[in-house]
Amino acid sequence: MRRPNGLAREAIRFKPASFAGTFLALLMSALIVAACGILLETSLRASVPPERYAAAPVVVAADQNEYVVTGSGEDLEKEATPLPDTARMDAGLAAKAARAPGAATAVPDFTFPVHARGGALTAHGWGSHSFTGASLTAGSAPGEGEVVLDAGAARAARAAVGDTVALETAAGQRDFRVAGLAEAGPAEAARDSGGAGGTTWFADAQAAVLAGHPGKADAVVVLAEKGTGADTLGDAVRHALAGSGVQVHTGDDRGAVEEPGLASAKLTLFGIGGSFGGIAAIVAVFTAAGTVALSVGQRARSFALLRAIGATPRQVRRAVASEALLVAPLAGIAGCLPGIGLAHWWFGQLQDRGAVPRAVDLHVSVLPLLAAVVLGLLTALGAGWIAGRRPARIAPGQALSEASVERLRPGPVRTLLGVAALVGGAILTGVAARSAGDDAAGAALGVVMLFMLAVGLLGPLVARLCAGLFGLPLRGAGPTAGLAAANSRANARRLASAITPIVLAVAFSSTLVFMHTSENHAADKQLRAGITADHVVTDPDGLPVDAVARAARAPGVETSVGLLNTQVLVPTGSGEFKSLQGAATQGVTGSGAALAKVQDLDVREGSLDRLGAGRIAIDRTLADSADARVGDRLPLYLPDGTEAAPEIVAVYGRGLGLATVTMDRASLTGHVTSGFDSTLLVRGGSAKALTTLGRVTDASGYATERNAEAELGAWMNTTMAAVLGGFAAVAAVNTLVMTVRDRRPELGALRLVGATRRQVMTMLRWEALLVAGAGLVLGSAIAAATLIPMMNGVTGDAPYVPPLMYGGLAAAVGGLALLAVTLPARTGLRPRA
Repeated sequence: MRRPNGLAREAIRFKPASFAGTFLALLMSALIVAACGILLETSLRASVPPERYAAAPVVVAADQNEYVVTGSGEDLEKEATPLPDTARMDAGLAAKAARAPGAATAVPDFTFPVHARGGALTAHGWGSHSFTGASLTAGSAPGEGEVVLDAGAARAARAAVGDTVALETAAGQRDFRVAGLAEAGPAEAARDSGGAGGTTWFADAQAAVLAGHPGKADAVVVLAEKGTGADTLGDAVRHALAGSGVQVHTGDDRGAVEEPGLASAKLTLFGIGGSFGGIAAIVAVFTAAGTVALSVGQRARSFALLRAIGATPRQVRRAVASEALLVAPLAGIAGCLPGIGLAHWWFGQLQDRGAVPRAVDLHVSVLPLLAAVVLGLLTALGAGWIAGRRPARIAPGQALSEASVERLRPGPVRTLLGVAALVGGAILTGVAARSAGDDAAGAALGVVMLFMLAVGLLGPLVARLCAGLFGLPLRGAGPTAGLAAANSRANARRLASAITPIVLAVAFSSTLVFMHTSENHAADKQLRAGITADHVVTDPDGLPVDAVARAARAPGVETSVGLLNTQVLVPTGSGEFKSLQGAATQGVTGSGAALAKVQDLDVREGSLDRLGAGRIAIDRTLADSADARVGDRLPLYLPDGTEAAPEIVAVYGRGLGLATVTMDRASLTGHVTSGFDSTLLVRGGSAKALTTLGRVTDASGYATERNAEAELGAWMNTTMAAVLGGFAAVAAVNTLVMTVRDRRPELGALRLVGATRRQVMTMLRWEALLVAGAGLVLGSAIAAATLIPMMNGVTGDAPYVPPLMYGGLAAAVGGLALLAVTLPARTGLRPRA
């Protein structure tokens, strides 16, 4: 007898079609794991090269994260959450940094928006010219009450040196004398031109006040004396500012200071590569293992014959392992190249949609590729060992008899684990139903994973149950349909291997896609019901500082309320489950009573009348997550990380569509970068009278605009569903093709006993529809068990499933199943020459 590795080579050489399905499954598994691994590595290594600070050797800035500390001692964990807005530092620290050994000077840096007649401008302190390269082309540096304009800003304002221009800042509107004209440095010009129409510079002593942050600076740039290296200067500055709580940046770390979107981009990439990648890896391994087990199981008779002619159990196990060692590495390597391509495409799409800064590069190293290959190899070895254990262990005669008759039920250990997963899923469903917000979403994720595990472990039993239930209507649909039902019931293991990938595809795709449609539908409904104003005025660059007062003076206007949209961080949970939850916040310019006339928040407890300094209103989901009620003080972090504990005066029900937290506008003053309101709600008057303030629309038009802003979230969910669902769909088709090819002797026997080719094909179509129907129902049931409690906790409503979208999913499942069965069957039934 040949050695086991020789047997494996001969099996692959003479029957390559038997291993094609295994190869494809492992290839797809490596593709998914490699792509997600590359994105995960990029999230951990992502950096932005400095542009504006390229000539600044050392940059000092406040920590832009807030932290949650859990555990103690060796179990201490510190989880960072990026702040919604820029945290600023004491501008007075510039003087201390300038006294550090090797420092030539230290310049406080300011960046803030300014409004002029020509549109929005970006403003800086004039001191920044020392490291950005900005230079005067006319006039002089700005003093108190003066401004320097670049060419674009001067053209827009139609101003020259010595003229007076009216500018709006967070401190209000006032006139400034144009002291000079300047040309921005190359890096500064490229960065500022991305979001505004020009650049202005003010005196450093006045810039902080105009920015709305007196005594604060965005950062402090420390320039070195000749001969002093950046690292040496950085160490000296750290020592000089020790205990101040600021961070000292050198090298590429400087880029993170000027690119605030880097932190959120890293979270996005980590969410895709880590959280979604973990789920995708589990699904990929689960599916690939099932395909390997199916391939080994289909060759049970061959292994039984080997046992009958004298092969030892060890030789059989080694033969299976050798097959895995020959197929898995090649499949893994072949899957890495398209995996790299998928990662590049995904990363590029995120950059196109603004989720990742353009300056961030995709990191591709050998580690995620090696992990994909090794994971595929271990999966093939493990699945092959489990599937080949019984035929290798039992007596040769018994092996031959078992190869001819399918075992009716899985082993006791597998059954016990499957029942445990089923019970665990049911328990988590109850937990999710009693939870709210992120807690409900977290529990729901466990629901779908446990139910999927239960389906995989209890596959044969589930398949027999499905064959019995779905076979009832088939028995009355004619002889071929009845034969399909009987065949499915008698071959439950084969049916289970075909159903499981379809259940995976339907469950995960439905959960991801319909989670978004449900949230979007609920938010849209709340928004349309909540906006009771006659007119909604918006401007992407912010409204005029006196927009509320000007609107109130318009003829026929009864009420005008300004809203500043931002975010705050709220601590939720306790112990190991403590976290910081980002909460959408609206700062109200006006009283709570005025807000109630233009916005119906659906107040459930308390009243908006007491809304004001130190008093807020919150959505019911946040109240449940934070375990807070009316009269309690809610600890939170304002956009720049400043701690606050305002009193809750009202709890409302339309936070998903409007805002999770509502507070007075004055409480946000000095804690946001832009001091300009985002939205103006007006009751009464005419739209024409408000056009000078911004774009005027009604509640319906405003809701449509807000839905468009949610496009990124929709795209991400749809893409993840497509990647995971597409993989599972390919696995399902692959499995169905493998089962049909394995049944060629059976189909040939049917032809020999008198069945026509048409009858055999009709039977196979009925079987395909039974498989598709069972997979669709089970997958939909798992998705429903996940979405119903999740949406009840997040939105308070039932999941919203668009009929056309679900119909398309069902048609795709049925169509793929029919194609996967009929195409190889036609080939197998074709008369041979």
